[in-house]
Amino acid sequence: MPPVIQIDPHTLKEAEILTLLAGYRLLPQLRREILISKTVAAKECTPSEIATARQQFYSQHQIKSEADLHAWLNHYGMTYEQLEALAIRELKIEKFKQATWGHRLESHFLTHKSEFSLITYSIIRTSSLEIAQELFFRIQAGEQTFAECAKEYSTSSEAPNGGLVGPVPLSQLHPTIAKMLTETQPGQLLPPINLGEWYFILRLEKFFQAQLDEAMRQQLLSSLFETWLTEQLQGKLAHEL
Repeated sequence: MPPVIQIDPHTLKEAEILTLLAGYRLLPQLRREILISKTVAAKECTPSEIATARQQFYSQHQIKSEADLHAWLNHYGMTYEQLEALAIRELKIEKFKQATWGHRLESHFLTHKSEFSLITYSIIRTSSLEIAQELFFRIQAGEQTFAECAKEYSTSSEAPNGGLVGPVPLSQLHPTIAKMLTETQPGQLLPPINLGEWYFILRLEKFFQAQLDEAMRQQLLSSLFETWLTEQLQGKLAHEL
């Protein structure tokens, strides 16, 4: 069988390429890229869209001249036709995302809104109820700041930072803590609460309500696309097994 590809000083054949892809753990990525290409192949782009996508691709990869173009093609072992297909691939992917999920983004966002909202809060964690109560009253009376108490007494990883956490997604918090913080006002100090073996003093600093703006729309589309890809790939692997 004739050689498939020459990579100095090696001449590789088809079976060797598959072995190398498997050995370097690249087969999953190859499966993913093949699935994406087959999925978006039928999506059509206008000449104007293609020209814009090509220009964006050239700009992104610092291709500013014919010499740059030839160097790039040589580096990646690609033809000009392959580069053109690559340049519009992302555009086709975006078209697929919009056609598949664009019409239900709003309902999806409203259902999962709490997962996208961000929160900044301060926390003190201690195993002693007595210490928690004492610190609460000190902070409330202005005898010590929250940050001072956190640095001196808190056992949480945020202690060196004065107990400050965030901004972090609301969904990452313990449900009880998340509920208490979202029902309070910024700057309000909450009395100690008990969760398991720990006592917590909390204070909401800032709540960032998620909005369905363009950045959020793109985030949702990408998330839905990645979930779909994972399901498709897992289904294909299960079928192969």
